[in-house]
Amino acid sequence: MRISADKIASVTRNLKLDRTLTLSPTVKAEHGAVVAGRILGDKSGYNQLEDVHGRMNVIHGDDVIIGALGHRNALHGYEGVLPKSVKQGQVLHVLNLGGVIGECVSHNPEVGTPFEFEVLGQVLVYPEFQSREGQSANISMGALQKEGRTLDCKVIYVAGTCMNAGKTAAACALVRRLSQAGYRVGGAKLTGVSLMRDTLSMRDYGAEVTYDFTDAGVVCTSQDSANQVAHTIFSQLSGRGLDVIVAETGDGIMGDYGVQTILADAELMALSAGFVFCANDPVGVAGGVRHLKSEYGISADVVTGPATDNNVGVRFVEREVGMKAINARTHSKAFGEHIHGLLTKRGIRNP
Repeated sequence: MRISADKIASVTRNLKLDRTLTLSPTVKAEHGAVVAGRILGDKSGYNQLEDVHGRMNVIHGDDVIIGALGHRNALHGYEGVLPKSVKQGQVLHVLNLGGVIGECVSHNPEVGTPFEFEVLGQVLVYPEFQSREGQSANISMGALQKEGRTLDCKVIYVAGTCMNAGKTAAACALVRRLSQAGYRVGGAKLTGVSLMRDTLSMRDYGAEVTYDFTDAGVVCTSQDSANQVAHTIFSQLSGRGLDVIVAETGDGIMGDYGVQTILADAELMALSAGFVFCANDPVGVAGGVRHLKSEYGISADVVTGPATDNNVGVRFVEREVGMKAINARTHSKAFGEHIHGLLTKRGIRNP
């Protein structure tokens, strides 16, 4: 079966697909399987799809889109699972803006119900020159591989209580300030569900090179994949001559995307040059800071996020938790200068 796709989602970017594609009616129900489907109906909200260039496109009913099978566990979005089997004509759901396709089992009312996606088939690719035998496409094809080199990079970790806790804003503020100070800065998104938006933002703010878990062949991270993905990304960035890497962990330190396995990995934590903690509210700050210390022996260097949106939160953090609090959005320069000063004290200077 030959189709012409209306939109190709960013989750498939490792494959560099053309719009004209050949499909197999047989679909492998596995994470990363690249599938084509027809959108059923229209929506007025949460109705966009990020393409392979990072541009957002409005989805319309009857659009044929290309995405990849996976799961999602988003408190402020959709909960979706990988189906046990997938057949042509089966109706699944678009679980996120990056084109992750699965079976939605619950949703946050703020985003409404997801788009329905009628499965047309699995995309075939032809990696062997002049071969007419197609292979079932998966985003693991063309993905980054872990290099054998020793991890020698310096990493500023940005973690938080939950999604929408200000992690990307903090990461971008750091990238900008350190780049302006003369550092060669890399960016990384270690966990979450596939979307280019955050790493593209880091590029916009001055990161020389960025990678995320989808570059490493993963649609949505989990306890089984997160720390291996981090090793792969850092092994790639270690060979780029960077002075420091700003690494965001998507979701929260107690979520389902595997952040815990990164925090518990001694080799990954030994790379730490700084640790930023983002929180939505004062209780999240207090609980999160204590949890990091008691479970992983990690002491955060600064608190930011919505909990510091005004002086009320800042006073609470500094008085009750005894930590420095700086809002990365409203006081981005002071926030970046604080981390820059810590790097200098720790002997991590730009050449």
